Amino acid sequence: MATQASGAFDVQLAPQPLFDTSADALLGRLSIDKRFHGDLEGTSKGEMLSAGTSVQGSAGYVAIEKVSGSLQGRVGTFMLQHVGVLNRGASELSITVVPDSGTDGLVGLTGKMDIKNDAGKHSYTFDYMLEE
Repeated sequence: MATQASGAFDVQLAPQPLFDTSADALLGRLSIDKRFHGDLEGTSKGEMLSAGTSVQGSAGYVAIEKVSGSLQGRVGTFMLQHVGVLNRGASELSITVVPDSGTDGLVGLTGKMDIKNDAGKHSYTFDYMLEE
């Protein structure tokens, strides 16, 4: 049976150098540093790659972040994979737990996370399942 966790998070994104320094200016690389509050208490570190286009409102990104903390009382780590597309202003975002990435009390974790940014205030809803 799926369980839902929710809360707020703070995030800091910092530009990082691209591997290919001759790459197009529309490409980007960022570090991710988050602090989760609520049903998920902890931190995450990760990396994001982004691509803009010459069309206003169109872009894409991928990211991986490692989350460390407590999920409704169970302590461990897990990885999240992000895939985001902005198509002329219409957004699609998928954030999924990387299979078999859970450790310690989070072994067997599966699920999907939704995030919202409302006037600079970030929140998450996390639908997940854990092995018994």
